[in-house]
Amino acid sequence: MPRDLPIGNGALLVNFDSLYQIRDIYFPYVGMENHAQGHAFRFGVWVDGMFRWIDDPGWVRDLRYRTDTLVTSVGLHHPELELRIECADAVDLAINLLVRRFDVHELSGRPREVRFFFHHDFHILENPVGDTAYYEPQRRCLIHYKGKRWFLINGAKWDGLPPGVVEEDGGEEPGPPGMVVGIDQWATGVKEFMGKEGTWKDAEDGQLQGNPIAQGSVDSTIGLSAKTSPGSPAVLHYWMAVGTTFDEVAEINRSVRRRGPDEFIGRTRAYWDLWVDKSEWDFGEIPEEIVGCFRRSLLLLRTQIDNGGAITAANDHDIIHFARDTYSYMWPRDGALAAHALDLSDHFQTSQAFFDFCHRVITKEGYFLHKYNPDGSLASSWHPWQGKEGKQLPIQEDETGLVLWALWKHMDRFRDVEWAKDKYRGLVARAADWMVSYRDKSTGLPHPSYDLWEERYGVHAFTVAAVWAGLVAASRFAYRFNEGHLAQKWKGAADDLRAAADRFLYRPELGRFARTVDVKGDGKVDVDPTLDASLYGLWYFGMYPPDDPRIVRTMEAVRERLWVKTEVGGLARYENDYYHQASRDIERVPGNPWFVCTLWLAQWHIALAKSAGDLGPALDILKWVASRALPSGVLAEQVHPYTNAPLSVSPLTWSHAAFVTAFLEYADRLASLSACPACGQRPPLRRTDTSVP
Repeated sequence: MPRDLPIGNGALLVNFDSLYQIRDIYFPYVGMENHAQGHAFRFGVWVDGMFRWIDDPGWVRDLRYRTDTLVTSVGLHHPELELRIECADAVDLAINLLVRRFDVHELSGRPREVRFFFHHDFHILENPVGDTAYYEPQRRCLIHYKGKRWFLINGAKWDGLPPGVVEEDGGEEPGPPGMVVGIDQWATGVKEFMGKEGTWKDAEDGQLQGNPIAQGSVDSTIGLSAKTSPGSPAVLHYWMAVGTTFDEVAEINRSVRRRGPDEFIGRTRAYWDLWVDKSEWDFGEIPEEIVGCFRRSLLLLRTQIDNGGAITAANDHDIIHFARDTYSYMWPRDGALAAHALDLSDHFQTSQAFFDFCHRVITKEGYFLHKYNPDGSLASSWHPWQGKEGKQLPIQEDETGLVLWALWKHMDRFRDVEWAKDKYRGLVARAADWMVSYRDKSTGLPHPSYDLWEERYGVHAFTVAAVWAGLVAASRFAYRFNEGHLAQKWKGAADDLRAAADRFLYRPELGRFARTVDVKGDGKVDVDPTLDASLYGLWYFGMYPPDDPRIVRTMEAVRERLWVKTEVGGLARYENDYYHQASRDIERVPGNPWFVCTLWLAQWHIALAKSAGDLGPALDILKWVASRALPSGVLAEQVHPYTNAPLSVSPLTWSHAAFVTAFLEYADRLASLSACPACGQRPPLRRTDTSVP
């Protein structure tokens, strides 16, 4: 099930699904230690003796974000309950705190008591063994903990007291006038053991039994009550403080009580509104739906990035049911492409943290392994160390090349020499020397490694292009650091790679480039002629110009063969793609459409454009992507070729990074092609008036 609403601050990530249930809680790393493990945290409403959980089909849901922020804007309506609820959720920008606000609108025409119930199905430290849940009477809150992971849950309402009166609760410092802090009901109990379903069943009669503590495999439910009246919404707040000790979460709770939960929602809204517009963009007449998708993609991209620098691929736990593993890892390739998107949008501090992460984890030999956990440890892998001919490296070499490519782009754009100086020796030189050594002397091509799709072992066009780009980037670093002998060495190796690509990857019999070749000892070349969208790397990373006739024929073949010939459209990865395959009609549906692959085609049109009119196909693709986002703006990995439904994980970091990159390339190209014919001045992409009202 897609994660429609991720919200986070780089240490705490909370995901809501399409039913508005919390499904993932990551802490203290984005993508590591999922304390929910995909289990639904139920949310229900009781009124007039009727109870409905949020997954009830009677709810009408509208799940979005407030414009340009990571604060949600969720609308709920249940005709049978005669209630309309406006919801706002935020993870605070600075402290590990989830805050939720509910404005309850009475539609029955009479005052009533409404009870909200919040269920918690924690699997702390990713297992249910040895958890504790208990009611804490001084703070009138509920706490879950195990070891150094603590979760304090509390709430407040704003009715029942005259203005200016503050309820006292155990000596805690008073908060805003009229705010009543503390939960009204609670229950703790056993779940997933001896047939026990959990405390959520206890809520369905509108009254919790109040068991004060449970240990083992446990869950909990709390209740908050409010008095509604027509024309004046009742307001309820819920919050969850997350930390490593009781004192830490108690202090967060104290801050919320003292300052009021709305202050944390408000400051978080303001922060992300400023963050997404830090460059004061002015995109002129580009359609608003595309600009909005760009800004939302930037924000969603940030939710998937750990403060320690790991750019995780996705954090949708449901994929575990398909592959018994997740996407919650840092792939250096995905991270490098996302870091480049961040740099293009001037969020260079976030990309710097990624390069610092890469500097820490690169092997002493100079290559990156398959993928990494957000704490920098080596992640799970299906790439073997033993191959048909003995020991082999379980790597995707393009990942090493692309980190260097992205790092040079970063350096060239921001010129942070002092920050980059230790990366040059410890990351750039080490990786470049290794890439030079990891080549077949007889062909000049790299030794085999796995492709970017992590499926095939061989010598791949995308990998060759990425290694070439990495070596060229390293040579430019070397020139800047006045090490001409290294610059010549690495540039010479890149030239050899280009010559080898001319000789072996370009296939006259196909009239285009091949995705994979295997050069035998006798010089015979086994060619994989499968058309693959990743062939775009041959021009995108600079090894060939985009208008090279060989590239043009290759990209035209990719477009013609891999475009999905249904009403959905979009570009597949390659012919007969098996991953989440939705159709065996390969002629019409060579594979499911992927957002990243479709955007690569847009980038080629952008690179070729000689006039603003030439950008039309790219604009159409940007519109295609924006129209297939969820209402919240989330982009999945793939869409169904007949229904447009999201497939695989959602959101996918790579999809959003690709949209950010393609959009900014489009905007820049459009501006350059719209220059004044008399003076040559191009329209600015940034607003000139940055004054604060």
